Amino acid sequence: MKLTTNLSTSLTIAIIVVTATLLRAATHVSSDKSSNEANWSELVAGTEKMHMAMGEVKQSGDNDVDFVKLMLPHHQAAIEMAKTQLLHGKDPQMRRLAQEIITDQQLEIELMQRWLKQQHAN
Repeated sequence: MKLTTNLSTSLTIAIIVVTATLLRAATHVSSDKSSNEANWSELVAGTEKMHMAMGEVKQSGDNDVDFVKLMLPHHQAAIEMAKTQLLHGKDPQMRRLAQEIITDQQLEIELMQRWLKQQHAN
């Protein structure tokens, strides 16, 4: 049980660190201040929503289920951040990356949702 809690805590901390790093980097993408502020606000709102959703996940005692339930809001936040990048970002390479994130994360969300349904059916 303690291992699961430590794993969950470590995963949450890692997500926060990566998110904060990406958010800091995002402020340097746009030279237009108002666009940058809108971009920043959207990114922060997305991460706040993710943290709230992850905080609402109740530990099930099944490491695999807990992992998936925590990853779902994480992936959804990645999609929202990528959409924000497509709206405000200018760098072609980052825009391509954002599109790939949207596509990949959506497929992974669908996979995790199907897996969870199978677990509940068993």
